[in-house]
Amino acid sequence: MSEPVRTHGPLPLWDTLHGSVQGVNKTRNQDHYDVEGLGSAGQPLIMAVADGHGSAVHARSHLGSRFAVDLFVQQARQFAALAEPRGELRPPSLAWLMNYAQYTLPRQLVSAWQEKALGHWARTSSHEEPALSPPDKLVLYGSTLVGAVLTPRVFAAWQLGDGELTVVTDDGQVTVPLAPDEADLGDETESLCSPQAWLRVRTHWAPVTTPARAPRLVSLTTDGLSKSFASDSGFRQFMAGLDDRLSAEGAECVRAVLPEWLAKASQHSGDDTTLVAAWHTATAPAGPAGAAAPAEPAGPPEPAARTPEPADISDMTDPYRSE
Repeated sequence: MSEPVRTHGPLPLWDTLHGSVQGVNKTRNQDHYDVEGLGSAGQPLIMAVADGHGSAVHARSHLGSRFAVDLFVQQARQFAALAEPRGELRPPSLAWLMNYAQYTLPRQLVSAWQEKALGHWARTSSHEEPALSPPDKLVLYGSTLVGAVLTPRVFAAWQLGDGELTVVTDDGQVTVPLAPDEADLGDETESLCSPQAWLRVRTHWAPVTTPARAPRLVSLTTDGLSKSFASDSGFRQFMAGLDDRLSAEGAECVRAVLPEWLAKASQHSGDDTTLVAAWHTATAPAGPAGAAAPAEPAGPPEPAARTPEPADISDMTDPYRSE
């Protein structure tokens, strides 16, 4: 995981920020994430977050989330190379790329993850452990995944299970394009260990027609962040505030306070909380002097998300405001 390099080579088209906080009373952080690239044809921006399920039934899910992210990055590099071929090679049509994104990549990713998990079990399991069928072995490693690829030509994203892909459009609209039609019940979620998991992958396909129409902000989060709010509107308000803060103060200032924001969210949700975001530096407008900070996560006793008071943008150490 690395920040864009500014001292040598091309300037990044995207500024990235990322962080992860272990949940309260958790023995380990089951989340895993990675981010690389600048968003250029030669260095595509690739982001991924995964959330291992964490219960006793999924005893190896901290490994499953790591496998998910590492394998997605590999698949995303291949996809980006197809979208932006080097030299004089002619790129495939957008229709062909969309078909690859919707069908080929999910199947290859799930197959690679299952092979990785079963191979790890074969190498590390003890003869004293009970015999398990391949599906039961995969359950031990169960994990969600949200991943995205951004090149000058395409923006594509994939999701399996809970978590959020949040996109702030060029005109400032906050969208969650891969939100399921029906929310998962309780802690149940779709997973890489689900039967025929590739059929459950949701895909976001958004060709970039002109640089000016690229999203201002793309964010990938595990559900520890969204669960810290009492409503979906509170989560969207947080993302709008994140976009405002980036526009007003830039990525460096937000990076400095992101760990505090995630820690507060984790205190409310009780879950591991991870965020990876990319801010499009070329299209994001300058924010107003009094842009609001991200909303405060609402704790369990609250019946509804709080409406934050306007924040002093200079007070970067107190991004949340109580009533």
